[in-house]
Amino acid sequence: MHLIQTINDVNECFVSQQNHFLSKPYKSYEDRINDLKKLKKLLLDNQDAFIEALNKDFGSRSADDTKIGDIITTISGINYTMKNLKSWMKPKKRKVDLLFQPAKASILFQPLGVVGVVVPWNYPVFLSLGPLATALAAGNCVMLKMSEFTPATATLLAGLINSVFTKKQIAIVGGEVDIATAFTSLAFDHLFFTGSTNVGKIVMQAAAKNLVPVTLELGGKSPAIIDDKIDIKLAVSRFILGKVLNSGQTCVAPDYIFCPEEKVAELVDELQKVYSKMYPKVANNKDCTSIINNAQFERLNGLLDDARSLGANVIPLTVETIDKTERKMPLTVLTDVNDDMKVMQQEIFGPIIPILTYKNTTEAIHYINKNDRPLALYIYSFDKKFQQDILLNTHAGGVCINEATFHVANDDLPFGGVGSSGMGQYHGEEGFKTFSHGKSILEKGKISFAHLLFPPFGGLMHKLVYKLFIR
Repeated sequence: MHLIQTINDVNECFVSQQNHFLSKPYKSYEDRINDLKKLKKLLLDNQDAFIEALNKDFGSRSADDTKIGDIITTISGINYTMKNLKSWMKPKKRKVDLLFQPAKASILFQPLGVVGVVVPWNYPVFLSLGPLATALAAGNCVMLKMSEFTPATATLLAGLINSVFTKKQIAIVGGEVDIATAFTSLAFDHLFFTGSTNVGKIVMQAAAKNLVPVTLELGGKSPAIIDDKIDIKLAVSRFILGKVLNSGQTCVAPDYIFCPEEKVAELVDELQKVYSKMYPKVANNKDCTSIINNAQFERLNGLLDDARSLGANVIPLTVETIDKTERKMPLTVLTDVNDDMKVMQQEIFGPIIPILTYKNTTEAIHYINKNDRPLALYIYSFDKKFQQDILLNTHAGGVCINEATFHVANDDLPFGGVGSSGMGQYHGEEGFKTFSHGKSILEKGKISFAHLLFPPFGGLMHKLVYKLFIR
């Protein structure tokens, strides 16, 4: 069985990877590139198999959601990494102060060792192979803990990975919560987690027991702010794909919209028009991805029931009968919402979009800042002052201006949260550094003046050095 599913096997694999890493603690550029090429070929050659596995895991997963959200993003990241890896690996020269001359200073980026990656269910290919590719580029061994909600994808990935890599280098772990608990308790050299803020806190506590450094890619309520000067049709065209992709089951999907009071009706009308063209129907529509499981489906319907009971206007953008066994939901707009509603207290992670109104930019900024810092923030405006007011007076992991979600796919931009939405970054060079240790090196040659500072103290040279450098 390629998929590791017992605690004993997890522990044995970890020790095996530690020993394997120590046998070759600094992989060559050529070996790393070869690993990335094998990983890329594995994905390119098995696209249909991944599409089928994800469709099975979700009940119904749009093939194009998989191509856009999982395959293109992963291939693009691997290509970018291969193109830039040689320059990332080069020791970086640093300056040497006069006091320490003659000498050379540099930073060598050394692999950390064994990296653990905890993968969520929403984009299980991109969010497993993306961190994996970066960790391999940095020269590490990797263990991936796949979500129990995507067993078909996990089984497929394990078989494919172990057909071209040994488990000593890359291991795929399945299993339920007990396996995840054991996994996050291992003394990894780095632990990378993507998931909810609540689980992220548990993962960080487990890692702290072994002083394991962590990267936490969490979530939160990512706001979108529409300027009163921008055309509503244009604004909708820029953010709607980011909301409906994967049926809103995306950590950086716009979570709620700030709209000028006088434009709410126009916004709802335009959302209705655009959505109905994208999805003329939701039932039995292969373009529309299902909610991952019954628990998430019931949670989302519970958010709608709660909002409705507290006075929200609930507007599904298609009106049709949908068999509940499909677990499909149309994009649903909420107006007249307030903070007492659960939909404004937790990350939605589904096809629901509340609309809040604002009178001025200060009001919107205040609302965002009084809540947890979001993973993403979206601005829809061509007014530079409007853009800068929001950029400089709010915090977010990342920002798109007149776009949504695609900053995640821009390979040269680091990705990560801030505060409750996460810590640490990856993608591009920042990802390479996350999975490396920047080892500082000060190199002296045959000439050294350090002996001039030897005790006994109080001599002329000591007085001269203090006079020159303590000022």
